[in-house]
Amino acid sequence: MSFLIREQQDHVLVLTMNNPDTRNALTGEDQFGDLEAACAAANADMSVRAVILTGAGSAFCAGGNVKDMRDRQGLFAGEPFDQADAYRKGIQRIPRAIHSLNVPIIAAVNGPAVGAGCDLATMCDIRIGSSKAMFAESFVKLGIIPGDGGAWFLPRVVGYSNACKMAFTGDPVQAEQALTMGLISELVEPDELLPRALQLAGSIAANPPHAVRLSKQLMRASEKASLNELLDMSAAFQAVCHGEPDHAEAVNAFFEKRAGVYREQ
Repeated sequence: MSFLIREQQDHVLVLTMNNPDTRNALTGEDQFGDLEAACAAANADMSVRAVILTGAGSAFCAGGNVKDMRDRQGLFAGEPFDQADAYRKGIQRIPRAIHSLNVPIIAAVNGPAVGAGCDLATMCDIRIGSSKAMFAESFVKLGIIPGDGGAWFLPRVVGYSNACKMAFTGDPVQAEQALTMGLISELVEPDELLPRALQLAGSIAANPPHAVRLSKQLMRASEKASLNELLDMSAAFQAVCHGEPDHAEAVNAFFEKRAGVYREQ
């Protein structure tokens, strides 16, 4: 059975991690490969304009398999060199795939997001949480470190000091505190989570898709580019946008006070 349930509603792709028995833990190739393939497929499909990632059951994602850690199985088998290689070829494929996603991705955090599950949420562009959401950068509690890129993503979401506090203590952050510190952008009741995520994704998908994808590339580039580099890239992207038929359609729709109708390809 696939780890991800894929459902497309108009231009919004909903990905639901569907292994509630393990609290949607990220344990091996089935999970790594499925998330990687879903991102690649979304990049190739211009009918997809936004993605939502959520979890089935009571948890968003419980992170790694602690039993495998104890038993030195799977990702944690072998000598240190083997384990490092397993991380590179295994779970680290997820942050690379999500970071390379060309369309916006929203994490709809329905419950606990622990360890790699917390990092998975921070890999997304936007996070909204239900009142049952909880976040824990809890690796240190098990004597390990964020091996999946959490030390890169988390400070960019909550700032260096808050990220250090979460990573060095491993203590949980409840939903209301997550909202205060910017870990989530919105807090809703559980039954409102997916409808609100779909509404937000729909607001994104209603815009010209080429402009959204290029805007996301600029936002990602801003993480490491200088101002001058980003301005040069912005000028080039803007020239491309002005030449797009969807730009003319958007301008016409603006003056005609109607919704734009944009190309699928």
